[in-house]
Amino acid sequence: MSDDHDEENGFDTALPDSLMPYDSWIQDAYRQVMLRALDHAAEHGLPGDHHFYLTFRTDWPGVEMPEHLRAQYPREITIVLQHQFWGLKVDHVHGVISVGLSFGGIPSTLVIPVAAISAFADPHIRLALSFTVPEQPPVAAATENVVPVQIPETEATASAPDGEDSRADGDGQKGEGSQVVSLAAFRKRGPGGPG
Repeated sequence: MSDDHDEENGFDTALPDSLMPYDSWIQDAYRQVMLRALDHAAEHGLPGDHHFYLTFRTDWPGVEMPEHLRAQYPREITIVLQHQFWGLKVDHVHGVISVGLSFGGIPSTLVIPVAAISAFADPHIRLALSFTVPEQPPVAAATENVVPVQIPETEATASAPDGEDSRADGDGQKGEGSQVVSLAAFRKRGPGGPG
């Protein structure tokens, strides 16, 4: 029996609102996939042609990055972990990732709270995961300067200020010498997502 036939007979075929937080659980699981991939890369390096795009909120409490880069990307940036990065570490206790990159020839260490990450992609296998990040961080996180891993309420989109390309490769150059790929091209639809 088709959905159209059910609607004709007066049956409502729309999925009911869930009283269980499946969306949050799914995002938690996807974040764990991302963290496992980063842990693997930290321990073994990136195998073959695997590389990561990591999009995060630069205005989130606990983000540590060069001030000139924060001025250029006051809201969000996408970094590429491929050839020129070092010291990748995942601190599961404090919910932060740290990695060394060179921006404009100047080596820098970024510290990124996991809760500030809005997207993760491995273009080699066309995998892209997006995460919701609230407009404002939780009050406790803002005062402690440590952001716990949590699932916020609103979905953020990966966009740069004033329509700029916010992707920076391992040398801090926007798209120069690296392939710029739209994360939307790799987006995998989860259960219940638009198809």
